[in-house]
Amino acid sequence: MSNESRVLKTGKLPGPLLQNLIEGLPKSDDDKRLLVGPGLGEDAAHILYGENTILAKTDPITFTTDRIGWYALNVNANDIAVAGGTPKWFLATLMMPPGSTEAEVRDIFTQLGEAASELGVQLAGGHTEITPSVTQPVICGFMLGEAPTSRTVTASGAQPGDAVILTKGIAIEGTAILANECREALTRAGVPTSDINAASKLLEDPGISVVKDAQIVVETGGVTAMHDPTEGGLATALQELAFASKVNITINPSAVNIFPLCQTISNALGIDPWGLISSGALIATVGPEHQGPVVNALQESNIQAQVIGTAEQPSDEGERPSVSIQTDPEAPGQPITTFERDELARYLEELPN
Repeated sequence: MSNESRVLKTGKLPGPLLQNLIEGLPKSDDDKRLLVGPGLGEDAAHILYGENTILAKTDPITFTTDRIGWYALNVNANDIAVAGGTPKWFLATLMMPPGSTEAEVRDIFTQLGEAASELGVQLAGGHTEITPSVTQPVICGFMLGEAPTSRTVTASGAQPGDAVILTKGIAIEGTAILANECREALTRAGVPTSDINAASKLLEDPGISVVKDAQIVVETGGVTAMHDPTEGGLATALQELAFASKVNITINPSAVNIFPLCQTISNALGIDPWGLISSGALIATVGPEHQGPVVNALQESNIQAQVIGTAEQPSDEGERPSVSIQTDPEAPGQPITTFERDELARYLEELPN
């Protein structure tokens, strides 16, 4: 069977396929204003506009229906922030299934307004319709932001010797989604109701927004790259950053924070938190002399942060960038687990009908 006949699984496209598709896109040599276009691991487009850069990002919400409007605005804002910018204007395409009520639509609009007010974002437009093409509410968001061109950040700037910093912890987003969407399965697995309720509140505390995290990192100085670990979790995000920056990354797994509630939910459902959708965490690389000031600045703002690894020069010029896990500093690292798709998508698809 040829690769083109392969049936794709739910979730975002596999990285190699996406990169192949991006490389096949037409490119214009005439438009010098597109500073950063599509690329594996890049969180936003960078478009030169006068002395500033306009940052643009689109992202859908398909895994969850709980607080979908609030959710959509926050995850799109994250991608503007990790590009070094300030989220400014948001547009949303909202598709609702037949049978939706006016109250349900009003609730989503209220959520959008609340999230916009929290982040100082202006709702600039969009489209809403009832369509049989969806079986649950789906939002495709489009966020615009801006930044001084000299302060923009990409996923491709990490340098050998850089420290890799992680904020908060992993699988915050995925844990909250599972707590909200899979309560019965968690109860059957023996997870106490109190833990399920607490896990569902991880959306707000510690929260899925990394806007403040990214702003602190940029303002402190020394940042070379940032990335927002979403689908595919920390493992996939690290691989994307390594690929974009053409560096190897070595991770100390004991430094990676997994909240006890995240571990409890993951264990109950047979999920690996390293591959679970992880909005709420920020990956940033900084020069070694900046790692202390950046971690301190984050912690002083009550944002948990720790150095989890280092970026290194590939040993061979033609070597594909890699991510390894090193549990023993005296022993060679082992390749990080590769997730074909996000653990949430895998779990939901494998549920019995």
